[in-house]
Amino acid sequence: MGCTLSAEERAALDRSKAIEKNLKEDGLTAAKEVKLLLLGGGESGKSTIVKQMKIIHEDGFSGDDVKQFKPVVYSNTIQSLATILRAMETLNIEYSDKDRTSDCKLVFDVVSRMEDTEPFSTELLGAMTRLWSDAGTQTCFSRSNEFQLNDSAQYYLDSLQRISSSDYLPTEQDILRTRVKTTGIVETHFTFKNLNFR
Repeated sequence: MGCTLSAEERAALDRSKAIEKNLKEDGLTAAKEVKLLLLGGGESGKSTIVKQMKIIHEDGFSGDDVKQFKPVVYSNTIQSLATILRAMETLNIEYSDKDRTSDCKLVFDVVSRMEDTEPFSTELLGAMTRLWSDAGTQTCFSRSNEFQLNDSAQYYLDSLQRISSSDYLPTEQDILRTRVKTTGIVETHFTFKNLNFR
């Protein structure tokens, strides 16, 4: 009496054990999964942290990923210079060489035609190099605390020759310094010390 189970009771017991086993496995998996939410204001470094985690805890950026950052580097570079040139007018700073006015016009023409994500032409590279070297531009840059400028501006503008080479591929440092307005939710996965982060 009570020592044996009916077929229905045996099936129910087996289902119960299977459910408990699944719950235990799910619990172990969930214990190893960490959900990390990054919040912060604009340009506070959320996307940069995600890129750093990809470099450090994953295999970095693939060849295709790297190629996708080329237009961003081009745009960040020319947009940074354009921001400085606009600020020169606002701050009443003049070029040390009056010939830079035509170079400035070329930069603004490229930006207005939305060609800022394309490789620099020889003419544009020359104009950008002369503008960045101009003492007036450097004076304005030294006052960048008075206007909003990407923190990567000097890094890219100091690297104009490298960035404009025909075989240019962004380095990890170039990618980390890119600035793109992130909209919406971005999810990435990486593993650190046997924990799965997402």
